[in-house]
Amino acid sequence: MLEAQQLSARRGFARLFTDLSFRVAPGEALVVSGANGAGKTTLLRILAGLTAPSSGGMHWNGRRYSPFDPLLRGALAFSGHLPALKDELTAEENLESLLALDGEKVAVASVRKALDDVALARQRTLPARVLSQGQRRRIGLARLALLRRALWILDEPLTALDAAGAALLTRMLTGHLASGGLAVAATHAPLGLPESRTRALVLGG
Repeated sequence: MLEAQQLSARRGFARLFTDLSFRVAPGEALVVSGANGAGKTTLLRILAGLTAPSSGGMHWNGRRYSPFDPLLRGALAFSGHLPALKDELTAEENLESLLALDGEKVAVASVRKALDDVALARQRTLPARVLSQGQRRRIGLARLALLRRALWILDEPLTALDAAGAALLTRMLTGHLASGGLAVAATHAPLGLPESRTRALVLGG
């Protein structure tokens, strides 16, 4: 269970949101929307423990956590707005590096299968600098598939994905929720998830 209690955030002198409270239960996805500058990315970074709110608190399974708290690290897979790849590394090397940063040791065969599953088998040995933005995004999808984390926090996960990539993301999210996982996603576009598993949060609305 992920719970936010009376969260508030500011950017400089501007108030982004205040007294924001919600819960996300196993098998649920919270879809966050709102105009540019409404605070969607800020909220996701607060929930991911990457920055602190102006006020309020976050709880994971009933325990309060703070920024960079190891309580959340082993349960969280965070995907930011940018792919966070190194241009000089290959797709395979980037995926291995991302997993290592997550503290995961994954067999080479599993890494290659994950890339194959996201239609990057032929691009596996190419440096990231020659990949399209959509292909770079697919490396992130392969990372999600290999991480065994209960909570996914995704910032604009559909950015640069074509129709096939968006459908793949929907299948992955649906499977994650069906297995008892949780997700929070900020997006301007529909994720195609079952309504029974989706809750909406509109910032600034």
